[in-house]
Amino acid sequence: MKGKRHTAILEVINEKELETQEALLNELHNRGCYVTQATVSRDIKELGLVKLKGAKGRYYYAHVDDQKPGSTTDRLLRLLRNSIIEVDFVRNMIVIKTITGSANAAAEAIDSLDDSNVLGTLAGDNTVLVILRTDEAAPSYVNKIKQLIR
Repeated sequence: MKGKRHTAILEVINEKELETQEALLNELHNRGCYVTQATVSRDIKELGLVKLKGAKGRYYYAHVDDQKPGSTTDRLLRLLRNSIIEVDFVRNMIVIKTITGSANAAAEAIDSLDDSNVLGTLAGDNTVLVILRTDEAAPSYVNKIKQLIR
C-alpha cells in the first residue's frame, strides 16, 4: 500500500504543480487513494519532497531524482537556486535561509559541491548551517553561493 501510494504521489507531483498538502491529498483521493493528511505529511518527508518556486512565483512540491547518473548535481544546483532566500555569515559559519522544507535538499546540494573549505553542513526545515574550516574562507564562500543562485 505504501509503495503504491508513494508512486502515486510522485506521479501526481510530476504532472501538476501542487502548492499544498491539501491539494496533494485531493489529487490522491481523485485517484482512489484515500489517506489522511497526516499520512501525506509523513510521505512527503519520507520521499524527500521539497518546495520549489515556479515560474509564476508560486511554490510547488517537487522530488529531487538522484537515480539518474550525471543529473544529480544539476538538479540539486537548480533546487539550490530556487530555494535560497538569504545567505549570511559569522566567522566560519554560514547561515543559509531557504523556503520552508528545502533546507535538507539545499544542504545536499552544498555537500555535492565537494568544496574542501566545507567541514560540514547541518539542515533544519528552512535553515542550513555550513561550517567552514577557517574564518577567512567565509566571505568568498558566501560570494560563491550568491553566484550559484543568480
